[in-house]
Amino acid sequence: MIARIQAQKIKEMAKLFPVLALTGPRQSGKTTLLKACFPDYRYVSLENLQQREFATQDPEGFLKLYNQYIIFDEIQRVPELFSYLQEKVDESQLPGQFILSGSQNFLLMQSITQTLAGRVYLMDLLPLTFTEIKPYASGEITEEIIRGAYPRVVSTGINPQDYFPSYVQTYVERDVRTLLNIHDLSKFKKFITLLAHQTGQLFNASSLAVKLGVKPPTIQRWLSLLEASYIAFTLVPWHQNLAKRSIKTPKLYFYDTGLLCFLLGIRSAESLAESTYKGALFENYVVLEILKHQKARGISTPLAFYRDHDQHEIDLIIEGPEQTQLIEMKANFTVKPEHLKSLHYLDQKLKSTQLQHTLVNFSAESQKRTKETILSWKEIHQLVPLAP
Repeated sequence: MIARIQAQKIKEMAKLFPVLALTGPRQSGKTTLLKACFPDYRYVSLENLQQREFATQDPEGFLKLYNQYIIFDEIQRVPELFSYLQEKVDESQLPGQFILSGSQNFLLMQSITQTLAGRVYLMDLLPLTFTEIKPYASGEITEEIIRGAYPRVVSTGINPQDYFPSYVQTYVERDVRTLLNIHDLSKFKKFITLLAHQTGQLFNASSLAVKLGVKPPTIQRWLSLLEASYIAFTLVPWHQNLAKRSIKTPKLYFYDTGLLCFLLGIRSAESLAESTYKGALFENYVVLEILKHQKARGISTPLAFYRDHDQHEIDLIIEGPEQTQLIEMKANFTVKPEHLKSLHYLDQKLKSTQLQHTLVNFSAESQKRTKETILSWKEIHQLVPLAP
């Protein structure tokens, strides 16, 4: 098993809350991690039809049998169970009584907010960080982007081109049918591919709607479905009333660059190096790496970007309690003056704020300069504090 950063936080929170819920993409390693963190717990998968029928038809009898120190996997499949769980934890007040996991965030969160609010600690387990992958890593950023970070691909060395067609068909399409009644599944599959071409760009629902022959609200609903299934996510624009001309549209990213490369038809490091999507893919990689480290450490500092109508842009802004981080990503080894100039665009507008400037690129080693840090892609974790 690949050691996960998240393990320590999960164990700590299970000592403080009666319920811990772990969500994340399918195949991100949730079950493996929970079994490793809680080896003495009984494990019940509600993907199993017999167990699911038992829990649905007789929830009281089910929870008499599985009353404490239980891992319930894919629990969103039995939403009726949540109110009974509430009664159990309110009666016992036992820390770590139930561990829940699920891969459909919308259904799971809906049930949790209705019944377990205040009783549950929520965590997301995303695909592996580079820190976790390092023992298996090639050391080449292009290879890391193409392979992605799903544990099975990393640990077994399976070719991503063999893994992702099955992943899309087995998980993405199944979740689609579960969460939303889409009559034309082929059109939705085309939507996912078209969405991949908007990675790192402003999300344009109207453009996608025209290409697919549907209405913009349908596109928004489909995007929400992909967000709930941990396929794609959006980054909100940042503003502090300092630029009335700032963009208000979110930017789009995917939760795994391997899946993204598959959707874009990029099959090798050579094709990635020559691709017009190289910059967008690297930007996606960096944003995602930061997000994964935040989730692993239980940090919820919002990520944002800045862009205005005059085309001034900062790829990523992380506004913390003590300082604001301004981050640019460049898919090359060379640091150009214009890259650094762009990074300092907001300095005069944020004079009262402590700023940290970072340029992340393909370099193997980082450089600490007077006004900014040139950060190697291998050390992105340094942008996330060690503790909340």
